[in-house]
Parts: sequence; structure tokens; C-alpha cells
Amino acid sequence: MFSKWRKKSAESKVVEVAAPVTGRAVPLSEVPDEAFAGGHMGQGIAIEPEEGKLIAPFDGTVVHVIKSSHAVMVENAEGMQFLFHIGINTVSLKGEGFNSHVSTGDKVKAGQVLIEFDISKIKEAGYPVITPIIVTNADEVASGLETLTGPVTAGRDVILKAVLKS
Repeated sequence: MFSKWRKKSAESKVVEVAAPVTGRAVPLSEVPDEAFAGGHMGQGIAIEPEEGKLIAPFDGTVVHVIKSSHAVMVENAEGMQFLFHIGINTVSLKGEGFNSHVSTGDKVKAGQVLIEFDISKIKEAGYPVITPIIVTNADEVASGLETLTGPVTAGRDVILKAVLKS
């Protein structure tokens, strides 16, 4: 009688996340900031962007937009929350070079532009433009994240795979 339930709960949900920016995906260990590189902010990956557009890699809800528009948190349909953090120490720019197109609570569609940013302005100010992508509630993940590195195109190439707890 309960075999159907057991079978259903044993099924694992695999979530794949596409790149939110176009560039080169690298391990978090390459981020020049110990909080990210050491995994203190959570598990994830980073992208060295080639163009200044951060898009929604999935349909979801904007959980939080940092006041200076250099970072945004988005939750997917499975309840996973992601922090997209453009550059390192870019909060110091106080929003200069960043243009957010979303607000907290907004529903977003895959491919929608979340933030536009000026790569040259960030670099001229002396900040790395590398963009960490962090799973902020990794306790929802059954096993470690699988990360895929190399050249990526926003909205097209998968950078993260996770098996969710059932």
C-alpha cells in the first residue's frame, strides 16, 4: 500500500542552473576574496564576465537586491536561493556602474536582465569583476554541488547541478 509513497520519496530532483553572465566559469577557489574562495558564503562557482549583463538563469522570485545594486538574491521554484555577486568589494562603488532592473519581491523569467554593470568602470576603480554565484541555502542539497567550468554563455550553458533532498 505504501510502496508508491516510498518510491516517490526516493526519487531525487536534479536542478540545473544556467550561467547568469557570459564569460569563463571558474571554481570559487579562484575568487580573490577569502569569504567566497573559502566557501564561507556557501557553495557555488564564479564567472569572469565578458559582458555587463546579469540575467535570471531560471524563473524565480527576487529575494533581495543589495542597495548598491552590485548583488541580488533569487529563489527558484524548488526553493533554492542564489546570491549573484558582481565583482569583489564592489559595494565600495556605492552603486556607480550598476543598474538594477528588479526589486525585492519581483517575479522574474529565465533570460530577464536583472542588473547591467559597467565592467570597465569596475576595473578602473581597481576591483576584480569576477562574479561569484552562491547557493545560500545549501542545506536543501542532498549531496555536494557539481560545478562545470570553462567558457559559458548566459542563459545557455549549465554551470551548477544539484541533487535536492527529497
